[in-house]
Amino acid sequence: MVQHLKIRLPEYSRGYHLITSLITSIIIKELGELPENGLLNLFIKHTSAGISVNENADNSVRKDLERFMDKLAPERDPDYSHIFEGDDDMPAHIKTFLTGNSIQIPIINKNLGLGIWQGIYLCEFRKTSHSREIIATIIT
Repeated sequence: MVQHLKIRLPEYSRGYHLITSLITSIIIKELGELPENGLLNLFIKHTSAGISVNENADNSVRKDLERFMDKLAPERDPDYSHIFEGDDDMPAHIKTFLTGNSIQIPIINKNLGLGIWQGIYLCEFRKTSHSREIIATIIT
């Protein structure tokens, strides 16, 4: 069985935001509970924001990720030709390309099968806050 849910996230500023609890609560609100076992796929429908699983306990990880990605894809690089949507747009596309736009998480005993130190991240790469849409697909 396959179920799809559209999840509209609230606006988030630039940065790495833990959204595990939000995603889980929205799915449970819509379905009543997570299935006994299955697979959750989360797909973000944007090219300037990513989704990832990473460290959920230490906030310094988020700051370090942002600094690293900003070094890797700096704004105003003279080699960029896609420059019409702002200084942060092409770097946002590069960062999304690197982080990805989908993740898969096993569902085990009606819980997300994340490790103890893992959380779901919205990676917002634009300076201006945006509301992002995620498609959650649950396969049982």
